[in-house]
Amino acid sequence: MANIKSAKKRILTSKKKSVLNNDFKSSMKTAIKKVEKSVQENNVEEALKNLQIATKRIDKAQKIGIIKKNTASRQKSRLAKKVNEISGK
Repeated sequence: MANIKSAKKRILTSKKKSVLNNDFKSSMKTAIKKVEKSVQENNVEEALKNLQIATKRIDKAQKIGIIKKNTASRQKSRLAKKVNEISGK
């Protein structure tokens, strides 16, 4: 454990941030899985709805620095491609 007060505070804040980041990353992954599941079931309406939610979560994760810009773009592109294949666009 750190002896300096600022170092102790930094440990506490980094723990809080890592918990929040992990929670958000988990919810993002869950949203992605929901899109993929609805694509497998050929449910176009649900897939479009879930794609919108997943895109929003991916954008937010990229904005707050959980994932990188190119990673976010790649994930959104792949999801949109899967949804477009079943929707006939």
